[in-house]
Amino acid sequence: MTTAEALSVIPAAVLRNLSDKLYEKRKNAALELEGIVKHLTSAGDHDKINAVISLLSQEYTYSPQAHNRKGGLIGLAAVTVGLTSDAAQHLKQIVPPVLHSFSHQDSRVRYYACEALYNIAKVVRGDFIVFFNQIFDALCKLAADSDANVQSAAHLLDRLVKDIVTESEQFSIEEFIPLLRERMNVLNPHVRQFLVGWITVLDSVPDIDMLGFLPDFLDGLFNMLSDSSHEIRQQADSALSEFLQEIKNSPSVDYGRMAEILVQRAGSQDEFTRLTSITWINEFVKLGGDQLVPYYADILGAILPCISDKEEKIRVVSRETNDELRAIETDPAEGFDVGAILSVARRQLSSEWEATRIESLHWMWTLLNGHRSEVLVFLNDVFDTLLRALSDPSDEVVLLVLEVHACIAEDPQHFRQLVVFLVHSFQHDHSLLEKRGALIIRRLCVLLNAERVYRELSTILEGESDLDFASVMVQALNLILLTSPELSDLREDLKQSLVKDAGRDLLLSLYASWCHSPMAMISLCLLAQSYQHASSVIQSLVEEDINVKFLVQLHKLIHLLETPTFAYLRLQLLEPGRYIWLLKALYGLLMLLPQQSAAFKILRTRLKTVPSYSFKEEKVARTSSGIPFFNGGGGLQISDDGNPNENSHDMHNGINFGSRLKHFKQIQQQHRLHLKSETQSRFSSASSMKEL
Repeated sequence: MTTAEALSVIPAAVLRNLSDKLYEKRKNAALELEGIVKHLTSAGDHDKINAVISLLSQEYTYSPQAHNRKGGLIGLAAVTVGLTSDAAQHLKQIVPPVLHSFSHQDSRVRYYACEALYNIAKVVRGDFIVFFNQIFDALCKLAADSDANVQSAAHLLDRLVKDIVTESEQFSIEEFIPLLRERMNVLNPHVRQFLVGWITVLDSVPDIDMLGFLPDFLDGLFNMLSDSSHEIRQQADSALSEFLQEIKNSPSVDYGRMAEILVQRAGSQDEFTRLTSITWINEFVKLGGDQLVPYYADILGAILPCISDKEEKIRVVSRETNDELRAIETDPAEGFDVGAILSVARRQLSSEWEATRIESLHWMWTLLNGHRSEVLVFLNDVFDTLLRALSDPSDEVVLLVLEVHACIAEDPQHFRQLVVFLVHSFQHDHSLLEKRGALIIRRLCVLLNAERVYRELSTILEGESDLDFASVMVQALNLILLTSPELSDLREDLKQSLVKDAGRDLLLSLYASWCHSPMAMISLCLLAQSYQHASSVIQSLVEEDINVKFLVQLHKLIHLLETPTFAYLRLQLLEPGRYIWLLKALYGLLMLLPQQSAAFKILRTRLKTVPSYSFKEEKVARTSSGIPFFNGGGGLQISDDGNPNENSHDMHNGINFGSRLKHFKQIQQQHRLHLKSETQSRFSSASSMKEL
């Protein structure tokens, strides 16, 4: 049909009024046009109808004149009403011009486009679905329209379209989802409300499986939880709550894709978003089963930081989720990635939050106990981080680190590596030794056997080239040995070193490294009841040895002699004739102390309590017997004339004390030469500075 033929069908007055600036005239023209189309429909003259539609589209709806467009829009709506049941076959001509008008710059044109499409939709209902995606796209834009009237009209149209979709069997959710996904990250609040409204409506339709497509728009919903509008946050939360309930009741859910989204959202800056995502993750861990195994590492990476969240609700849910996850029995053969989990735990071990670091260590310990062989494969990736964690400011973290290390150190090579690193750390960070040394050593002794730890430390320190550090380290180990309850068995073994092989071997293993500190050596001899050797060590000291550091250590030892650790030694003083070398050693220490010092007064007071009569009685008894007396506790033999036998000191229970004393003197001579060299170096540096 030509335009001329279309014009012959429609009176000129109708066409003229259709583009009039007055709405009433356009409306009346539309009513007349509706009657004309009804007549043509009754006659089955669809060619003329096509010509009318074409005329309205080309000459009016696409016209640059706003009034023409308005007339064209109302005219197309009138044509649709006139067509009634035959409208479906003409929709491809009618709908596109109307949709095109939604983007017109004139708000009134956009308003009339909404009105026209509303009237068209009322007539065609389900046949309208073929244009759904284009209509949805247009409505999405109009939801954010700058004109309130247009927004209102769009809202009415939207409600009608929703009604049509919910009752239609032709609606394709598969074709709609890509469009929805594309729009979900729009920030405009009106558009967001529009989108959530559609998600909620579609989810309420029994025949539409929105849950199956949830991964496609889940991230967008979570994004809305941090919207500035309380209403939008509430709507998004309501939609999410409904979906979560559906997930709990559904036998088939794609947990994997959604888990990836939740993990990302768990790190959101928005508190409400974090809480919601962690709550979802918590449910997923309970429901997901095998599906979530490949995502355990990612989930753990989201949970661990949230365990330290400032919001208590998030902390509580995170801890519960963490416990649930750790309790699940998994198998690497089923996809459980030990390396990935270990990597997450290692990364979170550097967290600024103590609670997160603690849980990271719990995970490492759990993996070691459940998948030891797999963990050891990745040990090189985490070992350095674990070693550095020994310097953590939290005592609880350090204790847990030691438990993990102890678990690893069941293997000899790892045990050696751990102890070497410890010594290295103490050497380069004296404050670590000072503040944490006792804690670390004592705990390792509990976890890894005290004798094993002390033997290894002694072996390392024996060959230490840094003499100053070796001396400081030995002093620290000696103090721990003398005072820690955890090392009571070690002390008992050392007390038997002159009569039992185990004690002898332990004494010999410690001796070489203890040579780095005279006071540590004297303490060791007193503990081992090698009193004659203790006296010999004291006698071997020279002027350079008696310095401030030495006197400070001696002061500590005198105080330690008054503690329960040395109760046996004080009781032995009741038999001074039997323990002559003990007396001689103690008097030797007394002679080294300044008379005005507190330590001097303490030791002198103790020695004054020694029974003086015992000397004579013991001596007479032994002289009249004619039999040498063997002192199992002090390495002492007394000859017939009552004088101690010095030669008996050279060898006892397989210990050659003579050669040991010689070694001690050699090591101490090295320390003196080192001290002298350092003093000369400092003097030379000071002289050079003065000259400058």
